[in-house]
Amino acid sequence: MDRRRFVQLLAAIGVTSGAPRIAAGSEPSFRYVLSSCMYGTMDLGVILPEVTKIGAEFIDVWPRVHGNQREQIEKMGHAAFAAMLDRYGAKLGVLTHYDLGPFALQDEMLVARKFGAELLICGGQGPKDLVGSELKAAVKQFAEQMKPHIAAAEEAGVTIGIENHGNNLIDSPDSVKWLAEFVTSPNLGIALAPYHLEQDPAVIANLVRDLGDRMVMFYAWQHGKGSGKLPKEDELLQMPGRGPLDFGPIVKALRETHYKGFVSIFMHPYPRGVAIQPTAGDVTSEINRARRYLESLPTS
Repeated sequence: MDRRRFVQLLAAIGVTSGAPRIAAGSEPSFRYVLSSCMYGTMDLGVILPEVTKIGAEFIDVWPRVHGNQREQIEKMGHAAFAAMLDRYGAKLGVLTHYDLGPFALQDEMLVARKFGAELLICGGQGPKDLVGSELKAAVKQFAEQMKPHIAAAEEAGVTIGIENHGNNLIDSPDSVKWLAEFVTSPNLGIALAPYHLEQDPAVIANLVRDLGDRMVMFYAWQHGKGSGKLPKEDELLQMPGRGPLDFGPIVKALRETHYKGFVSIFMHPYPRGVAIQPTAGDVTSEINRARRYLESLPTS
């Protein structure tokens, strides 16, 4: 066994850089993905070595404004990026594109297919601040508008993940559940962000159960004091295990539903585009601290 494979195996069982060990007979670790924007605009050559250090195989690549790693890929060229992924034992799992939105992803689907990525994430566009029957009708219309884009995703072998992003059509538990009801294709799913929901663990856990296998990304991310201009210790309250949200019921729901999608330990810094901590090592340590918290929670 060569050294790279040995390091990958250690990472998979959590023996690296402060990663938690999983007790024999316990639930396996979640399927973590490392979101590149957590490192601001650091080079991919700096970020990719951190993927295995958080017990992950996959990277989620973000463009400007939150990062610039998607632009870095084009600058270096696809062949160079593929070689870099291989060098560090990482895989492209997700392309996040709030900049493009749900109706302009088809070119990126081809890039995702080229690298074997599974998921493209964006928000759900449409009228805001609707409730009741008006909201349901608008979600149904959005589902109709998405049909050609879902067909393209099916052709490319990728999935579109719609996040419940604040101030979007798809931002509430009702809108998320209706979207999952109106779109039956597995090539469209929900990227669930607790940050944008009522900070009630029971409400979030029930939504996890309601969505079941329609959820394709879970952001381990709470609201805390928000993501505006704050002291660093307050900004970090978005991270699991720091702010007041009890992830215990949520993790239990994820286990009960045998969640197989990605989990991104996540927050937004201020201003957008900076790293959440000063160095790549510091960012990784903060993600692993949050991961130890998640992995320590009881599953029953």
